[in-house]
Amino acid sequence: MALPAVAARAASARTRSTPVGVVTRGTTGINRLRRSDRWLVHDPLVRRTLSDAADPLVVDLGYGARPHTTFELATRLRTVRADTRVTGLEIDPGRVAAARDGVSFARGGFELAGLRPVLVRAFNVLRQYPEEAVAASWAQIRAGLAPNGLLVDGTCDELGRRAAWVLLDAHRPLSLTLAWDPFDVQRPSDVAERLPKALIHRNVRGEGVHALLEAADRAWSWAAPYASFGPRVRWRAAHERLREDGVPAAPQRRRLRDCVLTVPWETVAPGRTAGPGPN
Repeated sequence: MALPAVAARAASARTRSTPVGVVTRGTTGINRLRRSDRWLVHDPLVRRTLSDAADPLVVDLGYGARPHTTFELATRLRTVRADTRVTGLEIDPGRVAAARDGVSFARGGFELAGLRPVLVRAFNVLRQYPEEAVAASWAQIRAGLAPNGLLVDGTCDELGRRAAWVLLDAHRPLSLTLAWDPFDVQRPSDVAERLPKALIHRNVRGEGVHALLEAADRAWSWAAPYASFGPRVRWRAAHERLREDGVPAAPQRRRLRDCVLTVPWETVAPGRTAGPGPN
């Protein structure tokens, strides 16, 4: 679809909906979301969803004071599907950027400005909301998805060195992913400070996410003899140990520049009392 048509569609959508949400801090930075972007372009479900979509529209929700990460998202997703269209939405009208490079921008919130994207990325948005607002916010975003659409709700630090995100479809959360710079953390549980809002207050004994982080730390300690080969090799060994210990971690099918751990949502869902792996 030509860029003028995209802009016209976004403008029409704005007239049909009122932005839902509150203005957030808007902190952003170049390459801040690179770890989640790399995961998105390699995850089989995300790739299949984007490739099979009748209309490959993606929304970057709450991109912040500068649209750097929206343009980066478009560039990376177009390696999966070249005709991917990306629209950045911001509830603050002063942050709505000018369209360029095939990327459009509009004012919008959880209602998605009336758009029907196949993928929504919302990073560092719900972190600034109370925990009790998460379920309703998820539900509203997912109600606006195109058929078979997906939502990624995540959080990262200011430089993108530590990140965590939840992948959801129209019906339920599917998985939790933790990703970090191999040279930035001393142990996997250091990523706990960047857990998504749905889980960050659940990192206490008796909860699944706490048990997962403890299991990851034990595996990391077990893999200490691999430290001389570098943290990436050590994490691969630790990751395999986790799987051997019964943690349902997604297999790592390629060489990664990040340390990544993805588990089914049921492993860490709030209220889970039996954690993964041996205790």
